[in-house]
Amino acid sequence: MERVSNLMGAKDRQKSILDWVNEQKHVEVEDIAQRFGVTTQTIRRDINKLCEQGVLRRRYGGVSLPASATVSPVENAQIRHLATKQQMAQRVAMDIPEGATVSLGVGSTIELVAKALIHHQSLRILTNNLSVASALSGNSGIEVIVSGGQYRHNHHDVVGPEVTGFFNSFITDFGIISTGSMDPQHGLMDFDIREAEVSRAIISNTRSRLLVANHSKWTQTSHCKVASFKYVDRFYTDFISAGKQIGLPASLEIIECVGA
Repeated sequence: MERVSNLMGAKDRQKSILDWVNEQKHVEVEDIAQRFGVTTQTIRRDINKLCEQGVLRRRYGGVSLPASATVSPVENAQIRHLATKQQMAQRVAMDIPEGATVSLGVGSTIELVAKALIHHQSLRILTNNLSVASALSGNSGIEVIVSGGQYRHNHHDVVGPEVTGFFNSFITDFGIISTGSMDPQHGLMDFDIREAEVSRAIISNTRSRLLVANHSKWTQTSHCKVASFKYVDRFYTDFISAGKQIGLPASLEIIECVGA
């Protein structure tokens, strides 16, 4: 069994434990402690965090995948990603004060942010995302202003010059975007130039720029430039390795939302 450096941080170690259990299906606590060169008490604290998140379960002196994970690897990955995105969305919503004006962009992650905002009493939301408008429709205390533009059936949003003109007409307190992928050199990237234009318009017309993206975005590849990380004020993610933090601007506030 390969031993891993005991200098690894708790979040990186928990990610490695999760990956190992996904490979082996069941791993003993003693084996985990030996592999990472830490005490069993430390590993039990890691396991407690992962079990609280619902991604692992204690079983027979060790740890296994939860019952939902036995359905299929693809479905389990989707469940994990949804759970982490929901935690990120809830954390973002906590940081939005009552009475704020907020721009919300494209993507399923931003729809989850909208759902997390539903309990606010007073907000003004600007969006091109019809899923956002639908998610907030049950709260009359939230004013929703929707852009015109070209409707995309598969994404349930609108894009085009009307959208960029719409966001250029306002200055909001918070602009919240997600992204197709992240690149250490080029920053935020998207798969569709129209999506990139929407995010750039939001970034250019807000006082506080919030990025919501989980760690998987570092491994995706897209080709439309949005903006470098210097144009982001807060970066909400599930976790980020020390290596990925190198090179990010000192002005960027990184908020790890899972297991915090």
